[in-house]
Amino acid sequence: MTAALKRGLAVGVLVLAVAALGLAAWGMSAFQRFQETPLSVTDGALHFEVESGDSVGRVVRRLERRGVTRWDWRWRALLWLDPATIQAGEYVLDVGETPAGLLERLQRGDVVQYRFTLVEGWNWWQLRNALQADERLRVDPDRLADDVVMAELGSEATHPEGWFLPETWAYTAGDDAFDVLGRAHAAMRTALDEAWALRDTRLPLADPYELLVLASIVEKESALPEERPDIAGVFVRRLEQNWRLETDPTVIYGIGETFDGDIRTRDLRADTPYNTYVHRGLPPTPIAMPSAAALRATALPAVGTAMFFVADGSGGHVFSDTLDEHNRAVQDLLRRQRAKPEGEDKGS
Repeated sequence: MTAALKRGLAVGVLVLAVAALGLAAWGMSAFQRFQETPLSVTDGALHFEVESGDSVGRVVRRLERRGVTRWDWRWRALLWLDPATIQAGEYVLDVGETPAGLLERLQRGDVVQYRFTLVEGWNWWQLRNALQADERLRVDPDRLADDVVMAELGSEATHPEGWFLPETWAYTAGDDAFDVLGRAHAAMRTALDEAWALRDTRLPLADPYELLVLASIVEKESALPEERPDIAGVFVRRLEQNWRLETDPTVIYGIGETFDGDIRTRDLRADTPYNTYVHRGLPPTPIAMPSAAALRATALPAVGTAMFFVADGSGGHVFSDTLDEHNRAVQDLLRRQRAKPEGEDKGS
């Protein structure tokens, strides 16, 4: 081989080496930009599903069809450097999301969280209907039947009323309604045990369930949290003196889902197990889902002498020791209601 040919080969090799180094540098630069450049999400959050058994490539190709990214050598390089096992579920892409950030969230299972709010004072029918109306939850209506649901939860309680703690519960799309119910039931058991442990031991209540029943009445009677101990005190004194509780929410509960908003004289005289104008003592079950605050207020009722209360027309109540005082408070409320302009809220 001549010297000239050798020099030519050396120059060629050098050129190829420089070109290879340049290509490698370009590739590394392009790959770095790819990892750090946001995906093409321009119209707010973009929701997408990862199905069980999906690979990252399959997910990225579906996103490619939606114009979000391209399934090319850069994604393959990213997966070669960071082999990923991803989790199924519903995800959301926000503006500014990068490929590296997306891959990390898919590995972490950072799926979309939804919220189900169990409202204080809801009864079981309202809770059941709200669960069935939530399109993101899987619901089997047969399992939510009154005589089935507690057994499905593995609870020794037989009636579902009162046994679910009002809070906001997080879940993911496709979760079973019993995932929410199970957590709410466990939380209520804990809250009830805690309230029973701190109770005034002089309460005329035989067990935690009776505390749950009375707390559900307090919950329905009290619009103002600060009044709950006073209302609980009235009911405790009535129980101690063997008075009838005479509370409208129990009558309403006894009427059931057909209640139209008005309590009539015949309703107050109806002989249902929940009519506390007819029967002494507590009703057979709770009438609503009491909050943890209502449980505590009932466990530690205010000390006092009031035996009656009536709405004051502004969200609170007037408390009275005697029937005469109570009747005057009722008449005063009626006068103030009649004096209000037509169409103005006249209170309860």
